[in-house]
Parts: sequence; structure tokens; C-alpha cells
Amino acid sequence: MIAREYLGSAVVPGGEELKLYKHDRDFMITLGHNELMSTRKWGSEVALAEEAIARLGDRPRPHILIGGYGMGFTLRAALAILPKDAKVTVVELVPEIIAWARGPMAEVMAGCLDDPRVQLIMGDVTLMISSGRQDYDAILLDVDNGPDGLVREDNDEIYARSGLIAARMALTPGGVLAIWSAGPDPVFARRLEKARFAVEERKVASRSNGKGPKHVIWYAIPTV
Repeated sequence: MIAREYLGSAVVPGGEELKLYKHDRDFMITLGHNELMSTRKWGSEVALAEEAIARLGDRPRPHILIGGYGMGFTLRAALAILPKDAKVTVVELVPEIIAWARGPMAEVMAGCLDDPRVQLIMGDVTLMISSGRQDYDAILLDVDNGPDGLVREDNDEIYARSGLIAARMALTPGGVLAIWSAGPDPVFARRLEKARFAVEERKVASRSNGKGPKHVIWYAIPTV
């Protein structure tokens, strides 16, 4: 039996401690007893990018904002289908997440952060969104555990009504706000609608083979 190997830890600014482990060829990032992300379960993270970008249609020079690098599955999926003139801004709060991506998880990263279309910004994606004015064709958020956050109390702001209104203002006309969650949240879905979004809720398997627990993605398009 192969033992799980501890590789490092990181304290989220204003939040909890994350730990990186390796088990055989797989990596996982945990918070206490909760597995936040893993290289074994990435189906919904890929769907977050693929389905949001598909909803944009054939836009010239699309600009995508990704909140939370995680293990890079959403970013790699976006780069695989975006045109060469696209721009992808990735905002990550925890420096160690990027250090792990470039270090022990470099093979998993597959060079995605070095793609010329990518701009990496270390900071809080909430601030990026609040300062935007029709800057992004799509905003993809995989922050914390979804609206029911575990990692950092300040993450609640991004899912509040004020955060959703800021996202709507940061999107170009017809743009897409896509939000990942570990599970359903009817209250949050209604909050999206009250913030003047047309909302589609999708349940997506956590594994690429369609198996595993179901995660939820909301695709929200601003209404007039």
C-alpha cells in the first residue's frame, strides 16, 4: 500500500491552512479532513471552462477572467479551445498554489501559466471584478467551496448581491458569469436571478468519466 506523502502547507490570507499531498501519481490539496481538489477529480473544472466559452460563440479576441488557479484544469481547458488572439487573466490569492504548480506539480501544469495568452495576477479576484467595466467576456469562478465557503470568510463577498452586481458590470454585453460549487444552493441561485442574470444550473460529475459526486455550475448571463 502506497502511503500519502505530505509536500507542503499554505495559510490562506485571512483564512485556513491548506496542505498538499501526493499519493502515487496523484496530488490533492486538503483543508482539515476535506479534500478541496485532486488530480483524480477534474471533470467539473474542465466543464466550467468548456461550457462557458461555448456560450460565448465566435467572439473576436475574447478576454476570460479565471478566479482561482487551483490545479489549473480550468485554465488548461480554456486554452485548448480559445483562439490565439484570446487573453486569459488568472487571479490567485495563495502564492504557494502557484509555487506548487511550478514545483512538484509542474508536470500537471503542462506549461499553461507560460502560455503567451495568460496573465497571472496574485491577489483577490473580488477586487479585480469590482474594478472592471465591461472588461471580460467571461468570468469563471472556482473560489473556495462555492457560495458555502470553507477556506476564507472574505470569499463570501464575491457571492453576495454586491459581488454579483459587480460581476455583471465587469462583463461585456452577452458575457457569461460561470460559478463552480461543490453542491446545490437554491438561495444563491435565486440571488443570481435577483441580481438580473438569466441563470442555467448544471450538475456535472466530478470525474471526467462521468462518475463520482455531482458538482454544480451556474451559467449566468446578464439581462437588460
